[in-house]
Amino acid sequence: MSTGYNVHANGIRQHLLHFAGNGPTLLLIPGITSPALTWGFVAERLAEKFDVHVLDVRGRGLSEAGPLDYSLDAMAKDAVALVKAAGLGKPIVLGHSMGARTAIRAAHMSPESFAGLVMVDPPVSGPGRRAYPSAWNWYEDSILMAQKGCSGEDMKRFCPTWTDEQTALRAEWLHTCQLDAVRIAYDGFHTDDIHADLPHLALPMRLVVAGGAAVIGADDITEIQTLAPSIDVRIVEKAGHMIPWDDLEGFLAAVMDFRPVADQH
Repeated sequence: MSTGYNVHANGIRQHLLHFAGNGPTLLLIPGITSPALTWGFVAERLAEKFDVHVLDVRGRGLSEAGPLDYSLDAMAKDAVALVKAAGLGKPIVLGHSMGARTAIRAAHMSPESFAGLVMVDPPVSGPGRRAYPSAWNWYEDSILMAQKGCSGEDMKRFCPTWTDEQTALRAEWLHTCQLDAVRIAYDGFHTDDIHADLPHLALPMRLVVAGGAAVIGADDITEIQTLAPSIDVRIVEKAGHMIPWDDLEGFLAAVMDFRPVADQH
């Protein structure tokens, strides 16, 4: 069971879901079109080992939307500011995809705000790099369909491997993902250089890679390890980019034992 709450941080209303647990505090930042509630089935399991707070990223879910700044820097500043506003102490931050890029930038901006960093399949596109492998029309077409009203069955055209419950939840909530917010974030995959942030990070870090996706390859892992030599790497074999949707147990095995060094004794 989750409890929703709002905080005012970085100048906007930010909505989070709290899945209470007895372990270290974990701030979960979802990806580009994933409102917090769609991560509920994952957060429920993470709460066995962590005290989990899942963010509705600005322009998505129940957080503030409208004519806002939707840049990577703005989302990173949100993460830093809400940690203090919500009284989260010094949480581990786990980000998926866009959320992982946000977490990387936030940890560079304010390393003292976080106890550790788990980056789950962050797009490694950027200036002078290969494009992000998912085409823009996949996002646009599904959001426009959701804005008109659609069923979980309709959503299966875009998410054919998901369960009925997962596609129904996406059909219910995708319309809350503001199209221009998603477009700006998508374009930012190609213009923001997260690799430049990595050498500055001294936090305990883990990279979780979708072994069955084209987002991060072997050469990308090597480059990341060169930039951040202390990073721990886990690969969830055969899982697609939405790792928990393809292999929840594999995802949990890759993240549940993560602890900052001070908490490992």
